[in-house]
Amino acid sequence: MEEIEVKILEVDKMEVIERLRGLGARKIFDGDVITTYFDFEDRRLAKEGKILRLRKKDDRVELTYKKEISKEKAKVMDEYTIIVDKIDAVVEILEMLGLKEFHKFIKHRISYTKDNIHFEIDTYPDIPTFLEIEAPNLEKLKEYVSKLGFSMNEAKPWSIKDVLEYYRVGA
Repeated sequence: MEEIEVKILEVDKMEVIERLRGLGARKIFDGDVITTYFDFEDRRLAKEGKILRLRKKDDRVELTYKKEISKEKAKVMDEYTIIVDKIDAVVEILEMLGLKEFHKFIKHRISYTKDNIHFEIDTYPDIPTFLEIEAPNLEKLKEYVSKLGFSMNEAKPWSIKDVLEYYRVGA
């Protein structure tokens, strides 16, 4: 499945929420998310533009594999996610395969959705809050960037690694 998204840095969280509500977007999540990234010791996944992520959000645990396709106007990734029952068992399996934990982050996320567009307001320690917009295609992405009062010049085709590097926070 293809993921098409951008990030808009240093947003006013309450202003974005007001705009989302004004568009009729529906809040679907508000809470902490624990994300752990895995790779081999030689960082071969990262070198190949691939990501293996384990994410815990409330009682839901997801294992996601992503491969970068493009970072031109938006970040485009090939993405596959499965829901898993036991986070400890998944970590154990990944470690038995030779993978190790490289990064672990806890962020606060507020999620909204409208018309198959996903809006994530993310707050990490030590960096300003940012907005992530994910859409099924570039045209819809541009439409909602504009509807929220932003321009595509403000929209970064970045991964979280890019955001953390921009703010010089350990990535």
